[in-house]
Amino acid sequence: MVTESSIAPRRRRRSTIETRERRQALGFITPAVLGLAVFTVLPVGLAIVMSLFDWPIFGKRAFVGLDNYVTLLTSSPDFWPALRNSAVFTLLYVPLNLVVALGLSLLLGPRIRGRAVFRVLFFIPVVTPIVASALIWRLVLQPDGLLNGMTVSLFGWELPNFLVDQNWAMLAVVAMSVWAGMGYNMLVLTAALEQVPTSVVEAAQIDGARGIRLVGQVIIPLISPAIFFAAVMTIISSMQVFAQPQLLTGGGPGTSTVPLVMFIYNTGFKFQDLGLAAAGAWILFVIIIGITALQFRAQKRWVHYEH
Repeated sequence: MVTESSIAPRRRRRSTIETRERRQALGFITPAVLGLAVFTVLPVGLAIVMSLFDWPIFGKRAFVGLDNYVTLLTSSPDFWPALRNSAVFTLLYVPLNLVVALGLSLLLGPRIRGRAVFRVLFFIPVVTPIVASALIWRLVLQPDGLLNGMTVSLFGWELPNFLVDQNWAMLAVVAMSVWAGMGYNMLVLTAALEQVPTSVVEAAQIDGARGIRLVGQVIIPLISPAIFFAAVMTIISSMQVFAQPQLLTGGGPGTSTVPLVMFIYNTGFKFQDLGLAAAGAWILFVIIIGITALQFRAQKRWVHYEH
């Protein structure tokens, strides 16, 4: 027979165990919460404050309100060219990255022997340090580099100096970026392709779908969620591009390859105006959030989820 006196110790033991589990859980999450607070929440809050001040690296700080934002949008000689460069880079890089990644994913199908090896080879540039990648591309693209040497010796053609020619510098940065970043999207799309039902593809082939028609009307709609994910992440990363132009062209010739993040970096650390740089960073944040919101709104028209 169960009595009140026998139930009370059980309740106390259960309460003790729950208290111990709560403390253990708190101990596990505390480092992550502290890291989030110190390295994310605090810098974000400080950036908001800095954007409202005339904030030199050394010297007195003065509250200026929204003057930094007004300066960037109306009188800064380099802000709008930098924003244009970021837009041009994004418009060139994102479609090329997705097309190349999708093409490689389709080529490395289940009928290809050693496809795991090829996937590793195409993914290596993603994990290669960007400094090493930039050094390799500089050696290839400079006037006495590998590419120009091959064309001169084989065909007698002398190529332009891609890294200092205003018409070619941005294309060189885009080419390097596609090479360095396509492997990630390739793996994402490959994983999506492996989930495509074989019966659906075979039925489409029986109905006469072949080649581009099969890819465009059957496979792409089936993997559209993965394409949407890759497009969102690639646009976000392209709007934040910095290392490639910094290391490959130095932003030149002139300012033709200076993206917005590089402008923010130069404003903050070269010209020592942290307030103006913080305002530029928040403008970039708003642009990225706006573009991402538009993508999520437009996905209803072309992204097909299984229900």
